[in-house]
Amino acid sequence: MAEIIRMPKMSDTMTEGVVAKWHKNVGDKIKSGDLVAEIETDKATMEFESYQEGVLLYRGVEEGKGAPVDGILAILGKEGEDYKSLLDEEKAKQVKTTANTPEKKTEDNETKKPVETQNSIRQLADKTPNEIPLVQQQKPVVIRSEQSTVANVATGLKASPLARRLAGEKGIDLGKVMGSGDQGRIVKRDIDWFKPGMALNGGGFGNAVMEESFDEISVSQMRKTIAKRLSESKFTSPHFYLTIEIDMDNTISARESINSVTGSKISYNDFVIKAASVALRQHPKVNSSWKGDTIRFNHHIHIGVAVAVEEGLLVPVVRFADSKTLREINSEVKTFAQKAKDKKLQPADWEGNTFTISNLGMFGIEEFTAIINPPDACILAIGGIMQKPVVKNNMVVPGNVMKVTMSCDHRAVDGVTGADFLRTFKGLMENPVILLGEAAI
Repeated sequence: MAEIIRMPKMSDTMTEGVVAKWHKNVGDKIKSGDLVAEIETDKATMEFESYQEGVLLYRGVEEGKGAPVDGILAILGKEGEDYKSLLDEEKAKQVKTTANTPEKKTEDNETKKPVETQNSIRQLADKTPNEIPLVQQQKPVVIRSEQSTVANVATGLKASPLARRLAGEKGIDLGKVMGSGDQGRIVKRDIDWFKPGMALNGGGFGNAVMEESFDEISVSQMRKTIAKRLSESKFTSPHFYLTIEIDMDNTISARESINSVTGSKISYNDFVIKAASVALRQHPKVNSSWKGDTIRFNHHIHIGVAVAVEEGLLVPVVRFADSKTLREINSEVKTFAQKAKDKKLQPADWEGNTFTISNLGMFGIEEFTAIINPPDACILAIGGIMQKPVVKNNMVVPGNVMKVTMSCDHRAVDGVTGADFLRTFKGLMENPVILLGEAAI
């Protein structure tokens, strides 16, 4: 008897899945454990294996299109079996559900929608291509100019691994594709949008487009989830911010000594993660979550580390960070970063954080504030190490200073609590020998 395969819920926040690639065609025989499709969730592209057997009679979602969780992904059955009755039953259920749903007033939506669309277009038109969020799109939302073309030609061909694979499958010459990613990098959407004859002009900055134009986009599952979670956090959690300056001279010296003696490549971010985890052990009220009627004080310390990917932001978790060495933290974060870029992170990799760190220092950002990453009560924003005059022993001398800002949920953490934590964190960063005494390098 024909049986429906439904869109699986592959992460705790997933509401819709997009079929990135089908590995089975209609008429193919499928065994339990066979790879059927690659499904893009809100956080990663994951492989979907069938636990049912039969012939693939129907594919309910086209490649690049989405379906809600529990929607019809495919139908399996015996060869030649009639499956249309299942589709009719499903449509009847949807009609019945719609009929039982109270009718909502649409007048406001109908009048506001055009204005909102126009405002969105104006906002996008005021931004440069690099300022527009990078999302998987059916159509490009970039104001195309020859600047991205020149960047691609001048710096050499740059393309993501996924873009290279798709270009190979479609027989597209990457040399003829204009990259819309950072510094002209070719990404998946550029391959999706490419049409024969869309060659680069290469005429320099003087050949800018001289007419107004735009394209609308479909937002990726990842970007939808980021928007929803951070909006809820920003507008629900009463944020307050604490900023402190840290003298990084000793940490710089310690890092250089460790890397030269051991041959390691310990980063400043590794010191930050280690120092934060040790400070959280001393200030458990910061390692907490607001639960409405209760506040959860976590005994374990799981540090979420924000990692930027093309479609948005992922936060893999370094578990029991306070018990790990700098080398272990370094290795784990590098592995997570690569898995995030390859879309191979699993739900177990990004769940369970109790505190989050976001570091933009490597991009030259001196100071910023971050939005709290639920369910955490706090997030630490790390700026870059800046050289500036400082006062030491009543003398003005060159110094290396790093600013950090902690965003706190005032429902769970008070100002004095947050300030005490930052004072401890500052002490550990300025005296890294204490960190090295916590565990072997």
